[in-house]
Amino acid sequence: MKKIILTFFIIYGFGLNAQRTDYDWKKMDPKQRKEVINNLSPEERKELLKKFRNNMIMDNLNVDPGDKAEFTQLYNEYLDSQKQIKSQFDPSFNPETLSDDEAKAKLQQSFEIGQKLLDNRKKYADKMQQVIPCQKVLKLFQSEGMMRDKMNERKPHGNNNATGPKQNP
Repeated sequence: MKKIILTFFIIYGFGLNAQRTDYDWKKMDPKQRKEVINNLSPEERKELLKKFRNNMIMDNLNVDPGDKAEFTQLYNEYLDSQKQIKSQFDPSFNPETLSDDEAKAKLQQSFEIGQKLLDNRKKYADKMQQVIPCQKVLKLFQSEGMMRDKMNERKPHGNNNATGPKQNP
């Protein structure tokens, strides 16, 4: 999954003039790019992915050059905050093995986490509107959803069978 995400952002990064490193990504063939990426440390790969993502967002939103630094910091802060909230919920459980009380508690927790995510999104939407127009904030959230949908489409199909509805004759 990480490779798919990395590839996805790198592809977008190439098309959006995202070469902020010493490498000229556009002039490299896929084999060279793969070699360079494989030679990066996990932390360097994470930073490269973050740069590609940020450049893609800045270009997509057409953020004014004078606002890019402030908006990038705010956007990364938003993503970190959302990630921190999501980490409060452990999705690795089997609902069928939970008692009624455990299932109700887990369901309630999922609603609370969902509300925290929504509240956080509203908070950062207000902050972002101090830097970019609300139309661009809306476009950001819209593109965020489209990206999530694209990533879900690319997940291996084997996972779909486990979570899909079961039909018994």
